[in-house]
Amino acid sequence: MTRFQLRWTITEQDADKVIKDFLKEKHVSKMALTDIKFNGGFIKVNGIDQTVRYLLKYDDVLTVGFPEECPSEGIKAEAISLNILYEDEHVIVVNKPAHMSTIPSREHPSGSLANALIGYYEQKGLKATAHIVTRLDRDTSGMVLIAKHRHVHHLLSEQQKNGGVRRVYEAFAEGTFPFYEGKIEEPIARKKDSIIEREVHSDGQYACTFYQVIRSYQSFTHLKLQLETGRTHQIRVHMSYLGHPLLGDDLYGGKVDLISRQALHCRELSFYHPFLEKQLTFKQEFPDDMRQLI
Repeated sequence: MTRFQLRWTITEQDADKVIKDFLKEKHVSKMALTDIKFNGGFIKVNGIDQTVRYLLKYDDVLTVGFPEECPSEGIKAEAISLNILYEDEHVIVVNKPAHMSTIPSREHPSGSLANALIGYYEQKGLKATAHIVTRLDRDTSGMVLIAKHRHVHHLLSEQQKNGGVRRVYEAFAEGTFPFYEGKIEEPIARKKDSIIEREVHSDGQYACTFYQVIRSYQSFTHLKLQLETGRTHQIRVHMSYLGHPLLGDDLYGGKVDLISRQALHCRELSFYHPFLEKQLTFKQEFPDDMRQLI
């Protein structure tokens, strides 16, 4: 099994910094340093163990080894094929099919993306758990961003909070829209007496969705959507609130005569890779069941 490591060759600019300050500049959190110290990680300079008080010198090679991770006990490894669009030592981008949960649930305890990831990691000899950065509903298809270690997960989650992880969706909603584009700013809360369903409610959390009409058909509209916030079921709830539920979304009033699941697909994913230090963008066209609608 391999563990996640970071390695730097110290430049003149970073010489005379103590390791603790250097790692802070590299966004290694205090929690991560505590985890390294007490749970089996290491900090080495030129192959020799050092503490965070070590004063770095020009051309030193600093290596940080994070503790080995154990998969969550509730997530079993399963041999499920993954449609991997991109992978490096830090992240994976997967195209998730509809009818696959992101993580196991009481209703669907197996067959999830997380189960598939744990199985894939075992096959590759990587000791890691499923760090899923961008989740999708079970019946929503499209791209999902996954971190391969908790430190990378931390960096991408912070980026996501600041709007740096961008997702573009395509959907088919019932009816036709009077405007070419619009903005929905309505708070979303859990519906009373339901653990699944959400609704627009004054006591809910702020939620903002932007939509743009791609093309109108006789009884439905092809939309492009972007989220400013990421509330549970946000697009589905906002479209239903407008009186235009997604085709196939029977939970929020959509008809199921044309498609058997909500016609929603994450077609574009963009984020800043913290180690490659550049923006990455991925696109994936929607699957056959949505293509057949047009």
